[in-house]
Amino acid sequence: MKSKNIIVAVVGLCGAGKTEATSVFIENKFEKVYLGEVTFDELKRQNLPITPENERKVREYLRSQNDMAIYAKLSSDKIKNAYNEHKNVVVESMYSWSEYKYFKEIYKENFKVLSIVVDRDLRAKRLSSRPFRPLSDDEVKTRDYTEIENIEKGGPIAIADHFILNNGSLQELKENVQAYIDSLIK
Repeated sequence: MKSKNIIVAVVGLCGAGKTEATSVFIENKFEKVYLGEVTFDELKRQNLPITPENERKVREYLRSQNDMAIYAKLSSDKIKNAYNEHKNVVVESMYSWSEYKYFKEIYKENFKVLSIVVDRDLRAKRLSSRPFRPLSDDEVKTRDYTEIENIEKGGPIAIADHFILNNGSLQELKENVQAYIDSLIK
């Protein structure tokens, strides 16, 4: 393993396969930090049910009341602690360009971004049949537009260090993620 530990943010639009990709990092002993946990903590604090609409409102509210890097800042201690303990870290659900710049400024070349991309129609089909928080085609479109326009989600996806096309099977995705991990830690 390389002498310096790394932080890899797994990015992509909703339904791209970020959670599945992240699971491969966890299998490789990466410490997981899920930025989306901030949303769920806020929903719980406000006693709101978990719905796509409430999640969107909370994401936009937190960013409007703070700044676009607020999720990174609120999750920073978890990442810093693992990193300082010489653990590799996988960050799931980094969305904004500001979050990317925040982490890049701190961790420099030890911060990498893996972008998982999927053809739009296939992604919508997968999202409609997922067991937890399924989305209709209209909900997918609304979420995509909202995340791209309101929370700077396109930037980290576009500037990634590595891209994986996830139009195939789950097994193919996992093999491609494993190959990327192997290239990082050899």
